[in-house]
Amino acid sequence: MIPVALSLFGVVAEFFESRGLAGEWALPGPLLDVQEAFSAITITDGDIAAAPVLLLAAGVVIFLGVAGEAFFKRTGVPDVAFLMVLGVVLGPVLGIIQPEVVAQIVPYFAAIALIIIMFDGGLNLDLRHMARTAHFAVALSVIGFIVSVAIVAVMAHYIIGWEWMSSIVLGTIVGGSSSVIVFNLVRNISVSEEARSMLSFESAITDILATIIAFIMFEAILSGEFSPELLGETIGRALMVGLVLGLGVGIPWMYVTTKFGNAQHAYMLTLGILFVLFFMANTFGESGALTALVFGLMLGNKQRLSRIFRFKVRMIESDDPTHSQLTFLVRAFFFVFVGLLASFGQIEYAVLGIAATVVIYVSRAGIVRAVLTKRFSKIDRKVTEVMIPRGLAAAVLATLPLTLGLPNAEAYPQIIFFIILASVVITTAGLGSAKKIAPPERVEGGYVKMPDEKGEPEPGGVEGGYVKMSDEKGKDSGKPGA
Repeated sequence: MIPVALSLFGVVAEFFESRGLAGEWALPGPLLDVQEAFSAITITDGDIAAAPVLLLAAGVVIFLGVAGEAFFKRTGVPDVAFLMVLGVVLGPVLGIIQPEVVAQIVPYFAAIALIIIMFDGGLNLDLRHMARTAHFAVALSVIGFIVSVAIVAVMAHYIIGWEWMSSIVLGTIVGGSSSVIVFNLVRNISVSEEARSMLSFESAITDILATIIAFIMFEAILSGEFSPELLGETIGRALMVGLVLGLGVGIPWMYVTTKFGNAQHAYMLTLGILFVLFFMANTFGESGALTALVFGLMLGNKQRLSRIFRFKVRMIESDDPTHSQLTFLVRAFFFVFVGLLASFGQIEYAVLGIAATVVIYVSRAGIVRAVLTKRFSKIDRKVTEVMIPRGLAAAVLATLPLTLGLPNAEAYPQIIFFIILASVVITTAGLGSAKKIAPPERVEGGYVKMPDEKGEPEPGGVEGGYVKMSDEKGKDSGKPGA
């Protein structure tokens, strides 16, 4: 597959060179005129628009976020790509927010988006289903990460002539799917609870791998030495820190929240604890992603865990409106933010990013067929195959080579933006086609099960990509173990 992609890229490169299109590119003249006119009207001082214009842009983002969510529920087509395109329009096209400003706010917004959405993902994961599919998630994440790094590294080395170390760094940055995007998508697609837990856990693992290995590779390029022992120690320390902090604080706080009941500001206290945990995780060498995930997992499964630890849990409203609205805002603005990071430079970088993403998608299908068993439904396997979106971790890591002064630093954001955009488009299109797949018969929780004596699967009793069994009263029996 990689040799085919390399030869195809050579043909495309020759096409651009023969027509004088290779090298730097820029916005067309009419768009540049629009950008200059709009900047003259909206930008007063510095590199950012006036407050009323920013509020107008924020209102448009919120409106499109709500409309996109409704569109997603009706059509099954995610709104991620639309929000990213809006970011491109607000940033590189109209110039409402300049790249210099975006680069300054990357660490702050990335931290907030990471901990809020990872925490939300943990709240919505079922611990039992997660345990049942953990081995699938680990296999998908490790194999997928290694294959993705190899594909991007080989293509970068042979296509644009980068050194192997720089090529591997590029592959590492985009080696895994974005947990922020995956967590958002799996909440609203019709797959089994097992597949939902597996995909969420896989994306969390690859985000951690990408972050840790990328930083080690940065140090290796700067020092000229690479230490496999350091790599193992760093990954082990990060996993240990995430689990210890998430469990060590999550379990006691799970008990404390039972005393609050539905008290005012209970959620804000939990949010404060989450921010403190993020600080502690970073202090001890973990990105905060695993800590937030485990912390949310404890609180989201408090009913089940309370029976293990033998303490009473009050009936507390699980769908906290404050949390739901906060998560929605962070999610909508995050995808627009990724669009703001768009950088248009060499045409070769755009073609490389898109070609590498296509090869990753093709290889993903082979990995899924090798790892998942036939007990997963057809829709589960299809959704798993197309779930390759790159996002938050890649966008943040792409800016670090500029800060560290690494070779080819200015090229990383350009290539990675096109990889993010192409991967999101492929995922969006794939999920749209997956919606056409009929739910399996006699399936519960993603695994094929024979009907019991209480009834046959009823048409229309569909949930999460499978047909639910009915009990003697003719009502849905619900999820397994409910």
